Amino acid sequence: MVDVAPDEYVCEIKEPTRTTEQNSLLWPLLTEVSRQVDWYGKKLTPDEWKSVFSASLKQQKVVPGLDGGFVVCAQSTSKMGKREFSDLIDLILAFGAQKGVRFPDVHHLDMEAA
Repeated sequence: MVDVAPDEYVCEIKEPTRTTEQNSLLWPLLTEVSRQVDWYGKKLTPDEWKSVFSASLKQQKVVPGLDGGFVVCAQSTSKMGKREFSDLIDLILAFGAQKGVRFPDVHHLDMEAA
């Protein structure tokens, strides 16, 4: 039997991680935005749109790059909790609605559970 000191136990309380439903919904939404929206005269990939939306949601800093251009100091979506990921999906849907994006049917999902 191993003797463990009481101070070696850690209890961490944190928000639940994103759900499988949320994760499954993200990429079809990003794909439709990518197909249907020109961003300042350019087509962005779904992954680039993910960066745009997550940076917008987090109000991320933009800094000059080492060799010119700019770099967004963004947070990975994999580190987002369930509520924050839901906010990201809401942001994508709202942006898409403003731009006239036709999304696949997502009404069958419970957005509160997603």
